[in-house]
Amino acid sequence: MNTLEQEVRRELTENILPFWMNAMPDGAGGFIGRIDGTGRHCPDAERGAILNARILWTFAAAWRMFKVEKYRETAETAYRYIVAHFIDREYGGVYWSLNPDGTPKDGRKQFYAIAFVIYALAEYYAAVGDGSALEEAVGLFRCIEKYSLDRVYGGYLEACTRDWGTIGDMRLSDKDQNDAKTMNTHLHVLEAYTGLFRVWPDAELGSALWNIIRLFLDRIVCSDGHLGLFFDEKWQPRSTMISYGHDIEASWLLCEAASALGEEKLTMEVLKVSERMARASMEGFTPDSGMEYEYDPDTGYRNRSREWWVQAETVVGCLNQYRLSGDTVWKTRALAEWNFIRRNIICPEGEWYWSAIPDGDGFRPDTANDRAGFWKCPYHNGRMCMELQQLADGIHV
Repeated sequence: MNTLEQEVRRELTENILPFWMNAMPDGAGGFIGRIDGTGRHCPDAERGAILNARILWTFAAAWRMFKVEKYRETAETAYRYIVAHFIDREYGGVYWSLNPDGTPKDGRKQFYAIAFVIYALAEYYAAVGDGSALEEAVGLFRCIEKYSLDRVYGGYLEACTRDWGTIGDMRLSDKDQNDAKTMNTHLHVLEAYTGLFRVWPDAELGSALWNIIRLFLDRIVCSDGHLGLFFDEKWQPRSTMISYGHDIEASWLLCEAASALGEEKLTMEVLKVSERMARASMEGFTPDSGMEYEYDPDTGYRNRSREWWVQAETVVGCLNQYRLSGDTVWKTRALAEWNFIRRNIICPEGEWYWSAIPDGDGFRPDTANDRAGFWKCPYHNGRMCMELQQLADGIHV
């Protein structure tokens, strides 16, 4: 009988990674900005920092795990493109997006994007030992601490202009609220600082990571286990929306962060909160139809789409809880989610669909949204597969 580990390894090495290696390179040392939901290449699309950072992270991590030379080459291509084009050599930080020719398109400094570049550079350094990558990552860490850290109320502000001035529209995307602080940016600064601390255990970085963990425990995780999503500068909540995918993703990323710091008392507190978060997220889960996207209890609004990243994070989060507790209900949920992904999310032509859309008694693939693009990247599903190489040893499907 095949194991979950074997199945996801095949998915990673025979589907996800080959798609990105073969379909995305532009032939000139970079990656095209978009492949639409029907598989059409869009070479004129703008190129996002998030997409390129996530490509770098994925292939650096894959090289570190499998030692396949083509993975290292793809990671090196992504690294060279980022340092040559995305890093702002005049003001520091990272451009939000580029034109297809590699020139800046949107120069605003979104700290979410800077965090992802740190995350990717730290992984690349861990994989290949290139000291210049670590230097770039440390420089970007200092940018976040200098320009984003709120020294009055704590936490990190969302965005600045290219030259670090105040910006009116701080949103990551059109669907986000224009608030000073968000869970999402803090989650990925946490993730980036965790990755960087593993390769550069600096005291200032460790203190910053400790402070972000405390912000989650004290400000961002609500008493019911769900995450608050949007806040003003003083940490007053600005939304009642529940994001099930972020709940389950944060439940395991917080464990990773506490483990990296190695402080026993903090780790024990995080483990208790992590379990509460994972249990809360299961309000959106059903075994035969995966994890819903979001729900607002105040308005009754519910988004029932099954987005690719939510499904991937559900597998990892459930297996993390199984590893921590030994409760087989978490293993059962992870396997059910993986089976849902196999039936509904994996695209036969390569990669995963953006989502599975409820349609009558079943689901249909979402071809209206990107197969690859500004937000559709190999990081969530690729990371799921690599995390499961470590978490799923001996779990049969």
